[in-house]
Amino acid sequence: MPRTLTAAVATAALALLAGACSSSTPGNGASGPGGTSAVPGTTPGSAPRATATRPAGPAATFEEITVAGRPFMGSATGGEIPAGIEEHEYVAIGTATDYKAPSPLSPDGVWTFTPGTTAAYRTRVVVRRPAQASAASGTAVVEWLNVSSGLDANPDYASAAEEITRKGHIWVGVSAQLIGVSGGPVLVKVPGVDGILGKGLKALVPDRYGSLEHPGDGYAFDIYTQVARAVRAGGPVTGGVTPQVVLAAGESQSAIALTTYYNGVQPLTKAFDGFLVHSRAFAALPVVEPGKYADLAGGMTQNPVAVRFRTDQEAPVLDLQTEGDVAGLLNSYAVRQPDSDRFRLWEVAGTAHADTHLLGAMAANLSCGAPINAGPAHFVVKAALRALDTWVRTGAVPPTAPRLEVSGGDKPAVVRDEDGIAKGGIRSPQVDAPVDVLSGDPPPNPDLICVLMGSTKPLPAARLTARYPSRAAYQAAYGKAADAAIATGMFLPEDREALLADAKPDRLPG
Repeated sequence: MPRTLTAAVATAALALLAGACSSSTPGNGASGPGGTSAVPGTTPGSAPRATATRPAGPAATFEEITVAGRPFMGSATGGEIPAGIEEHEYVAIGTATDYKAPSPLSPDGVWTFTPGTTAAYRTRVVVRRPAQASAASGTAVVEWLNVSSGLDANPDYASAAEEITRKGHIWVGVSAQLIGVSGGPVLVKVPGVDGILGKGLKALVPDRYGSLEHPGDGYAFDIYTQVARAVRAGGPVTGGVTPQVVLAAGESQSAIALTTYYNGVQPLTKAFDGFLVHSRAFAALPVVEPGKYADLAGGMTQNPVAVRFRTDQEAPVLDLQTEGDVAGLLNSYAVRQPDSDRFRLWEVAGTAHADTHLLGAMAANLSCGAPINAGPAHFVVKAALRALDTWVRTGAVPPTAPRLEVSGGDKPAVVRDEDGIAKGGIRSPQVDAPVDVLSGDPPPNPDLICVLMGSTKPLPAARLTARYPSRAAYQAAYGKAADAAIATGMFLPEDREALLADAKPDRLPG
C-alpha cells in the first residue's frame, strides 16, 4: 500500500509554494550526458561490484530550471540544505519506451519484458550534490519519488539525508510517475490539505513546471533508466563528477515500482549497480497502457500475486522492511526469500511504515487516537545505504539480519514478548532497553494514514521500575544496547550520539 504524505509533508510543500528562497548555487544551463572528470573521494581499488557491460541506450538531457525559489518537494524533514551541499532542479527531456509484460506475472520475478511504443517526455529532476567536486564520493543515489498522496515526496532522502550529505553522495530525485507531474487519484488522504493533494507539479506551480509533459506510467521505467544513464555519464548535472556507482532507491509505492523495475527492466538495461528497496508490499507495480497511471491499490486487490526478486542479476538488492510492513497491510511476509550473495532482507523491530521522524514537529497534527510510532527506522536506512554502497564497491555483503518472529497462517502476526514488543528482527536500543512499546501495529483510528503510522505505547511505571531499579541503571542498559546495535553493522558509529540522545532517562526516578 502506498506511502503516506503526512500533514507535515503537505505543510512543508505549502511553504515551498509560498516561494522560499533557494539554497542552490547557480547552475550551468542545459546539459546532456557528458563529462569525463575523475571521481575524487573514492578509495583506490574500490571498483564497483557490478561489472557487466551495459547495453547502449538513450539518456535524458537536462535544462536547468532558473525560476526563483526552491523545488517543490513534499518533505517535513531533510529539506534543509547543509553547508557544502547545493541544490539544483532540471527538466529531464527525452523519448521513452514503454514495455509489454507477461501476463500473469510469475511469483519468481523472472520476467521477460519487451519494448513497446515510444513517447516524448519532459519531467522534473532535483539534484543535491557536494558544492565541490573534490568532496564527492563517486556514488549517485537516484530516488524514484513517491506519489501516493498525489504529490512528489522524497522519503528515502528524508530518512538518509545525514548519510548522503556526510559521505558526499550525489542525490537525484526523479519525478518518474504521471501523478507527480500532472496530478491524479490520491491514495492516502491527508486531513486539512485537500486543496493541494492530487494536483501535480504542473497545476501547483505552473510558472515553474508548466512545460512538463508525462506520457503515462508505462513509460516511467524508461524515464528512470534514461535519467540514471545521464547521471552516470556525468557533466554539469553532477557538478562535473562522473559517478562510479549509481544506486536505485525507493520507498513504499516507489519500492513497489523498483520491484517491477528489477525483475523486468534491469535485465534489459543494467542501468543500476544496486537497489535499496524500502518498505515494499507483496505486489509489484502494474505495467500500464500509454497515458494511464499505475493503479497500485487496484492491482493489489485484483491481481494479488506475491512477487519475489529474481536471483539471476548482478546488481544486488537490499530489501529493508519495517515491522509494520511485514505482517500488516503490505504483507511483505508473503515474499520473504533467502539471503544470498545478491540479496539481503533487513526487518526492523519496533518500526512502522511512517513515523515521527518523517513528520517532525507536525506529528501532533494527526488524530490517530494514540501516539504514532517514534521508532528508529531512519537510523537503519542510513546503515542500509552504506552497506549497499560498500557491497557494490567491494563485494562485501551486508550482515545477515535475524527475521522478525511471525506466526504463520492466513493472517500472519508479529510475535511479541510480555510487554508487546516484537521478537526477532533488527534490534535498537529503543527496543531492547525500552520505556515505550514501539510497534508497527496501528493506533485506534482506522484511517489509512494512521494505519501506516504504527504506534507508541508508554510502559507502565511499575513495569519501568521492575526493569530498571534506577535512572542510572536505565542509562547503562540503553548505552549497552546502543553499542550492541552498532556492533551488528545495522546502525552506524557516526549515529551513536544521536541514538544516545533518544534515550529518555526522565521517565525513571533519579
